[in-house]
Amino acid sequence: MGLFITFEGGEGCGKSTQARKLSVELKRRGYDVVLTYEPGGTPLGEELRRSLKRARDGGISAEAELLLFAAARSELTSGVIRPALERDAIVVCDRYADSTVAYQGYGRGLSLDTVAAVNRLATQGLRPDLTVLLDMDPASALKRKRHSRDRFEHESPEFHERVRNGYLALAQADTEHWLVLPAGTSPSALARRVQDRVDALLNDHGLPRLLPT
Repeated sequence: MGLFITFEGGEGCGKSTQARKLSVELKRRGYDVVLTYEPGGTPLGEELRRSLKRARDGGISAEAELLLFAAARSELTSGVIRPALERDAIVVCDRYADSTVAYQGYGRGLSLDTVAAVNRLATQGLRPDLTVLLDMDPASALKRKRHSRDRFEHESPEFHERVRNGYLALAQADTEHWLVLPAGTSPSALARRVQDRVDALLNDHGLPRLLPT
């Protein structure tokens, strides 16, 4: 079985940058790497991503939001993530099930038990070997966004604080599988700390390489 690594955090924290940096370095070392993201990564996931990110006058209920994210996650897990792991690849995913706990559970106020049940169904019980949380004050993180903001980025400061607190609670409850890093650190320094933690996991897993180094 391969290695499953996810990146989590609020809007503008730099998850996508760090996920790309890690995947590039691992590919350089000769590993089979799949870089993907949520919501998306499959044809259905891309359709749902456009719908979930789009600002709309009427809004969308928290329950519908939860189930749409779960549908995208189910497709990604069964069609991309699990097959890659079964061939001993390293999967690097920008957001996964913990995003739903933080956003729809802590942020929207849905029952955490309900969110957990939906996540179990969508992921088939698949959990990351490592989750990297890039933590940052939401107000500072949102200032990094240079393009037009999506629906989530227009949420209230209180919503983003609840999301951040949710992430920190998840990380504190499972320190073995979480790595919390200050997102304000330089991208290169963050990448080194992530790589150090991943190297320790690679030593334990003994994954094959596609190319000699």
